[in-house]
Amino acid sequence: MREISYTARPEDDGRLLKRVARGGIGLSHHLFTSLKQKNAVLLDGVPAHANAVVRAGQRVSVLIGDEAALAPVPVDLPVNVVYEDDDIIVVDKDAPLSCMAGLEKPNDSLESRMLWRYRGENYVFRPVNRLDKGTSGLMAVARHAHAQQIMQRLLHTGDYVREYLALVEGEPSPASGVIDAPIGKADGATVRREVRPDGKPAVTRYETVAAGGGYALLRVRLETGRTHQIRVHLSSRGWPVAGDFLYGREDIRMPGRFALHSAYLALRHPVTGEALRFRSDAPAVFGEIMAEGTASARP
Repeated sequence: MREISYTARPEDDGRLLKRVARGGIGLSHHLFTSLKQKNAVLLDGVPAHANAVVRAGQRVSVLIGDEAALAPVPVDLPVNVVYEDDDIIVVDKDAPLSCMAGLEKPNDSLESRMLWRYRGENYVFRPVNRLDKGTSGLMAVARHAHAQQIMQRLLHTGDYVREYLALVEGEPSPASGVIDAPIGKADGATVRREVRPDGKPAVTRYETVAAGGGYALLRVRLETGRTHQIRVHLSSRGWPVAGDFLYGREDIRMPGRFALHSAYLALRHPVTGEALRFRSDAPAVFGEIMAEGTASARP
């Protein structure tokens, strides 16, 4: 059993335990509920109600079972494969799906679904890059170690380009630009990141595609690959990704996800050298939320 803790910060003072635990430790609603049912959510070492009021300086903890038991198990559920050959696979990941086996659903992840799809091939899941649970869209998976090594060398070069669509709260000013701000772990947090001077260099480019009704649709490219980079950078400017419970606020119109989608992937094939390009349309809910915001803003 492992205890993961977070010390409430001044901005957490007066917030509910369920909000602080989810934001500070990075728990999803599903995992928080599961742990709460086991009395495994603690406030200053004592099991507490989900709606308990937290004060700055208090210690919020969760008790996690043995993760060694979370080895991926092949599961017969679909994977949206948009391209495959002997060296690489490109998938369009569903937002609620984790890339790897995890605490919430140890028997359902992209990894476990891929293990089923390629059963009998002595298959090893080798993602070139990963998408957060809650993010949908394109990502590349290598079929063998050689391809993975080559493509990971190409990350953040012109031979491996990823472009995201992000629906954010607010309307960015300037409408396009570069966010160059180091990112590191937030004090006392295990999952949450923040812009901080002692963090690792991080550069994000963004361009507004459309705006209105208190929302904006951005086209985003990464020049570095820090954990939660897009989410942290946009939130730091006051434009959190819509539906992002960790860096903004949840949106019931997007259960199991937030409004971030890997829409474009261009890469040089690791063996043949061929230039490959893939596109994935933004989920319809992005447009629906913008339209609702615009309609409600009309006099």
